[in-house]
Amino acid sequence: MNPSLEMARYLIDANLPYRFKLWQSPDYVHVFALNDRWSDDEIWYYARDNQLTLVSKDADFSDRIVTAAPPPRVIHLRIGNLLIRDLHEFLARTWSRVCLLSETHKLVRVYFDRIECVA
Repeated sequence: MNPSLEMARYLIDANLPYRFKLWQSPDYVHVFALNDRWSDDEIWYYARDNQLTLVSKDADFSDRIVTAAPPPRVIHLRIGNLLIRDLHEFLARTWSRVCLLSETHKLVRVYFDRIECVA
């Protein structure tokens, strides 16, 4: 594992805000902080090799984990485009549950009205 990521648990994909209050702790690393030109494959392998849970709005990662064994685990946010304030409010209500579920499920899909898990 990369020494700078010893505490990181989650890799935040490029399609989510970089300067987002929730991601500002040692538990999170954003793709922009690593290499904003990485392909989906490079992001996938980086998350896998560093034992990170991949957080994304990209259905490609959600589809890929269905046929793969972790790592990485995937949290797929299926909530559309929101203002930063609305995204923060939504995740503030659901994030601890999502993280807990991601520890025992390879895929957690988060919708406005439900959370679905794939073991």
